[in-house]
Amino acid sequence: MNKNRKTYNETKNERFKRIASARTQRILYNLRLLGNCASTSYYEYSSEEIEKIFSVIEKEVKRVKSLFDKPKTDFSL
Repeated sequence: MNKNRKTYNETKNERFKRIASARTQRILYNLRLLGNCASTSYYEYSSEEIEKIFSVIEKEVKRVKSLFDKPKTDFSL
């Protein structure tokens, strides 16, 4: 078992912070890598291609953000 993971006695919030932080760091890293593609010394692209890339990224960000904005409803009898 990975010694860096604190799975025992970890609260839901602690688990969220650990996992969300790691996933956010990965996303930011991959965005930086995508930014490397802006170098016209190595790549050629059209404004339409760039618009398509960022359109799909922005749509997905909005979709995922909406998952966090959902009202929490508890059901009880």
